[in-house]
Formats: sequence, structure tokens, C-alpha cells
Amino acid sequence: MTIKITDALVGEHGPLYAQLDRLALVTEGSVDAIRSCSELLAAGLASHAQLEDTLLFAALEQRTGRDSLLEGMYEDHEQVDALLTELAGVDDPGEARVLATRLVALARNHFAKEEKAVFPLAAQVLGEDELVRLGEEWEYRRLETPFTLEVRQP
Repeated sequence: MTIKITDALVGEHGPLYAQLDRLALVTEGSVDAIRSCSELLAAGLASHAQLEDTLLFAALEQRTGRDSLLEGMYEDHEQVDALLTELAGVDDPGEARVLATRLVALARNHFAKEEKAVFPLAAQVLGEDELVRLGEEWEYRRLETPFTLEVRQP
């Protein structure tokens, strides 16, 4: 199969958006419901971010340096990890709601920046052939980087 990495990553955003929507709905529920939903989300976000960091962001960084856009993307990943880690250990319902709401907003904003700025930049800087090569690497690594229920440590 031939797929550009940007198309593959946008494809992964679909189910992650659905999980974010679900987490937004359960913020009025119990801490256990919020934690359970965030753990499922963590599984998808961790492997997605790891593949972005090591494939697309690394390729862009080689060509453009670590500019403010890429720095922001890396920082978002770290902040998402920190929020997920906090959520995993919280017992207070109010705190869980606040953390979950922050996580949903941060992840949605991050995806929007990727789709509107990072992916178009990648098309311009890396070109079609490199995006396809990275897409092939994504496909191979996706098999080697399964979703896991472990939260990445920041």
C-alpha cells in the first residue's frame, strides 16, 4: 500500500477525535469513568505521538531545524503526557474534570495545528516522495508500535 505519512496521521486523528469527544462527555461522570476513558485515549495518543516524533517531526527538523512550530508540537506531546499521568493518579472528581477538560482542549488544538500548519509544511518541505517513504515507514512501525494501555512518562 502507498500512503503519505500525513494522510496516515490524519487517519489516526479520526478515532482519537472520537475518544476525545467521549472523554468530554464523561467529565460529568465519576473519577473512575474519567480515568477509564483517559486510559483508552492514552493508548492511542502515546503511539501516535511516538510515530509523529520519530518519523515526521524528525524529518522536518532535519530540513528546517527545530523551529517554533516543531518546538510547540513537541511541547504539546509532553503536556498531553503530563495530563494523562496526572489523570491516572487523581482521586478528586473536580480535579479529574479540570484535567480531562484541559486534555481534550489541548489535544484538539494540537491536531488542528498539525492539520492546518505542520502537514502542509511537510508537503512543501519534504515533497511527495519523502512523504510516501515516511508513510511506508509509518506502516511498518505501526505494526511494531501497537496501542498500549500504559501511559508514557514525561
